[in-house]
Amino acid sequence: MSGGSLDMSKAGNAIWLVKVPKYVADKWDNAPGSLDVGKIKVTNTPGKRPDISLHLSEAVLCLEGEKNNEPIPKSFKLDVSHFSSQTMVALSEHRMPYNPDAVVQETDRLAILGKISQKLECRPIGDQVYMDLKKQAIRKAHIPTRQVQKLDKVVQNFKPISDHKHNIEYNEKKKSEGKKARDDKDAVMAMLFKAFEKHQYYNIKDLVTLTKQPVVYLKEILKEVCNYNLKHPHKNMWELKPEYRHYKEQEDTETN
Repeated sequence: MSGGSLDMSKAGNAIWLVKVPKYVADKWDNAPGSLDVGKIKVTNTPGKRPDISLHLSEAVLCLEGEKNNEPIPKSFKLDVSHFSSQTMVALSEHRMPYNPDAVVQETDRLAILGKISQKLECRPIGDQVYMDLKKQAIRKAHIPTRQVQKLDKVVQNFKPISDHKHNIEYNEKKKSEGKKARDDKDAVMAMLFKAFEKHQYYNIKDLVTLTKQPVVYLKEILKEVCNYNLKHPHKNMWELKPEYRHYKEQEDTETN
């Protein structure tokens, strides 16, 4: 097979897809490749479906798992599950080792092991070993993940902090700036008229920055001398009322 191609020499093989319990899969994962992990027995009875069973080998039962070393059942019944007309195959991947002397590295090899012809589900026979295994699983499921522990001395590692850094910085900044003091109404109006000489429209945020007045107080004055636009293109913007837009010309006329 050339590098990067798919080996289909075994594509015509008929293979079974069997769903096994996790504790069986853990045993098989720890088994060496040359170890006999079990045998499947098929009993044919005329007029009935074949009786299929799985029997694990003693060598597999003696293997120690990474998480659970409890005894597991030896014999299982294989029930044929619903299998649709869709085509399924089993693939294997063989990772090629790195060769420092090779000019071109050989790619990983993919191969089709066969076509799924039967789907089966592995169900344990309800013997004493299986019942003990289920009891142990129920006990573990009822163990609370958090438990109360009595301490003989104060543990400083988990002492909560009184406040967080960003909260302290925010509070210090707030204290340094202080509350915005209300200026005289005439002085605020003068600042507003001066601002509107430069631009016809302002939003409330910019006016607060220019006048340094509290928002509520500033809006009270704006309602007297300005109109608030509710339509585009100047939606949510303030502009002077018509009678205040040329106040300088009016003052000059009165002076003359």
